[in-house]
Amino acid sequence: MLQKHLIVKTMGKAKAENILFWKDYRVTVLSPCLFRLEKSEAGVFRDEATQAIWYRDMPMQKFTVKEKGETCMIRTGKCSLILHKDRGQVCVEIKKQRILLDNQGNLLGTYRTLDNCNGNVYFRRWVESDEPYEIQLCKGVCSRTGVAVLDDSASLTLGKDGQVKNVRADGSDEYIFAYGEDYLGAVQALYDLTGRPPIVPRYALGNWWSRYHVYTDKEYLCVLNRFEERDVPLTVATVDMDWHYSEGVDEAFSITEQGKNSKEYVGECAVNFGWTGYTWNPQLFPDYKAFLRTLKEKNVKVTLNLHPSDGVRFWEKAYIKMAKALGVDASSKEQIPFDFSYDKFINAYFSILHRPHEKDGVDFWWIDWQQPNIAWHDTQQTELSEEKYDPLWALNHYHYLDNADNRQTPLILSRYAGVGSHRYPIGFSGDTEITWNTLAYLPYFTATASNIGYTWWSHDIGGHNFGEKSNELYVRHLQYGVFSPINRLHSTCDETMTKEPWFYGNGAGLIAEQFLRLRHRLIPYLYTAAYQTHTFGEPLVQPLYYRWKEESAYNYKAQYLFGSQLMVAPVTGKAENDGYARVRAWLPQGEWTDIFTGDNYKAERSGKEITLLRALDSIPVLIKQGGILPMSADEGNSCKNPEKLDIWAYEGNGEYALYEDGKEVNKAGEFLTNFFSKYVERKGACTQSMYIEGVGNASVIPVNRRIMVRFKNIPEAEVRLYVDGKLQKTEELYLDYAAVSFAFKAEKKYKIVLRYPLKTQLQKLIKRALRILTEAEWENPLKVEAWQEISKATSLEEYLSAVEKADLSEVIKLRLKEVL
Repeated sequence: MLQKHLIVKTMGKAKAENILFWKDYRVTVLSPCLFRLEKSEAGVFRDEATQAIWYRDMPMQKFTVKEKGETCMIRTGKCSLILHKDRGQVCVEIKKQRILLDNQGNLLGTYRTLDNCNGNVYFRRWVESDEPYEIQLCKGVCSRTGVAVLDDSASLTLGKDGQVKNVRADGSDEYIFAYGEDYLGAVQALYDLTGRPPIVPRYALGNWWSRYHVYTDKEYLCVLNRFEERDVPLTVATVDMDWHYSEGVDEAFSITEQGKNSKEYVGECAVNFGWTGYTWNPQLFPDYKAFLRTLKEKNVKVTLNLHPSDGVRFWEKAYIKMAKALGVDASSKEQIPFDFSYDKFINAYFSILHRPHEKDGVDFWWIDWQQPNIAWHDTQQTELSEEKYDPLWALNHYHYLDNADNRQTPLILSRYAGVGSHRYPIGFSGDTEITWNTLAYLPYFTATASNIGYTWWSHDIGGHNFGEKSNELYVRHLQYGVFSPINRLHSTCDETMTKEPWFYGNGAGLIAEQFLRLRHRLIPYLYTAAYQTHTFGEPLVQPLYYRWKEESAYNYKAQYLFGSQLMVAPVTGKAENDGYARVRAWLPQGEWTDIFTGDNYKAERSGKEITLLRALDSIPVLIKQGGILPMSADEGNSCKNPEKLDIWAYEGNGEYALYEDGKEVNKAGEFLTNFFSKYVERKGACTQSMYIEGVGNASVIPVNRRIMVRFKNIPEAEVRLYVDGKLQKTEELYLDYAAVSFAFKAEKKYKIVLRYPLKTQLQKLIKRALRILTEAEWENPLKVEAWQEISKATSLEEYLSAVEKADLSEVIKLRLKEVL
């Protein structure tokens, strides 16, 4: 029997009132837009939970049933499922349109691993005759036809004892998502079936250091010290497989000399005895406990790499205890096989192999499973079953549950193991090649994964292997990483390949460091998004078509929403000779401001296609009108709720709720800081107001909190602060935008009022032109001459004419016209 904490409670059996039978079918109406469709000639149907689907016990649904000839129509308030004895003719009717259940138009989901991929093309470069091929993403629950089909037929049954059974559906077992263009609704329905994504810990949202490298303890700490010296915060320290005996294992334990280099002693991996290991290598880490304590003193969380496929061998310190727990004669020195279908092995695996390391300071595990399927354990037989199964799901499932046993916010790092894998964050996408193709593919890959509910992909930022060393590619990849779910720097074991910023010259490394600092500052925004994912089923990264239905929302696949306030169009191609990269983007209706350049763009009802030009120091990250972006202003690498809170606010109407809790310090309670912005324009004058109010358990936020609100695109304003309705005296801040700083008390209400004259589009253009010309590299007399003519413009036409006539480079002219 599994230990209690490794058994989840599921509710696989649906209410009888929601079930109907017709011919070989059993249909379960799970919501007005969601059906379970089973077909079994033997009339055998499955009520148990599966690896993917845990909850079918939905509230009683209202629907009607009408049989007519060879069909049966099940009608809800939203759509109709029309059964036919021929499965190929079963369809859904939405808005008088009938759609076959063939997954045409499916917007796809994700993929198990991008190992050995250059973009979406898989290569095995070590096999000369091997042909590359394009990976095929799985189906998701969103479709352009409005109907998506999720096939759960091959999913194994999950028993009440917490273990998977070698039982699959008798026939077909499908889920019909008929949500039309309500893609978010479809994803949320998937979460109702499978369970919502857990909230990830705050520390996971900072910067991770990782490198496949044979580190000594001193070398590793030197790297972390250098990050500290350069004021670059890290929150997670990853030690790859060389924490344990990985090289020279044969010599260290005389394996061949003892004649024990065969399968029964070392397992399948008879060439590399060090692939699997559980014992710290004392040559590299002579006092590993002291090493882990030092990492804790540096306030970083620790994860270790695991390759568990070779089980436990006789040279491991834990071998004797494992042998005793499993009834193996330790004196035989025979391998204890890895067997995640056997409850006794699973229990011992955690209690003997992993818990002691966690007691020493390991926070979570990086499960790097890459091996073939393994045999089932059958307690009724003396030998393992010949039928194989993939243990990746079980590794993710039980590792996450074990990590949750004594943590409020558990975590693992592992590969995607099919539908339901979102319950076990975080996903490790594998060893990608260091190419522009890979960078160009990742934004689409990450956003599309939301269609199957998988919201926490972690990529090897900077790429893993092969490819090229390019300062520009490194910076662009890292900039994308800052605006991706997890920012984990990583690379392969080649001595000349690493991802420390100081190895990238000509200013590239300095830009990288700025973005790493920014990532850490964004933790309040990212954690709020993690809360929204967990509570409301809203992914951090969403394709544009979740919110807009114009064709361009589908066509701009690398562009995505990042949380509730931002839209990102990452730079995924090389800059041209003029030093600027071009990003083709689509702007939905409304007003958008780039948080880096300050450039403001307007799009009419149908949206606007535009080319954005960016130098190496930024990528297009656009905030909506009235947007509110919270950031930490605390120094160091703390992940706690910040004492100093920076709020970037933008002109317009908007609202935002900052979520904080006490999980980081094991304290109960939640607190929301609500921000509400209102913009009024009257008789040539503008008033921008912001209301701030806290709700919840104030004990989880710092007592001495101070908030700085920066109205980033509002210059020269009269600023007033009211606390509980009373006007306050404020410090004068000498910034090129309006701002106010104040001590925040949870029980009080705050109101900020800005008053300033209305600026015309032309006035804003001319002011922006001065900045563009000042930054531009060009002959100074020609820049002065251009400015003299541009500044005289009295209309938009005169402005454009002055730009065109100016003796400036083409790229400067493009920048001067970009926002039009």
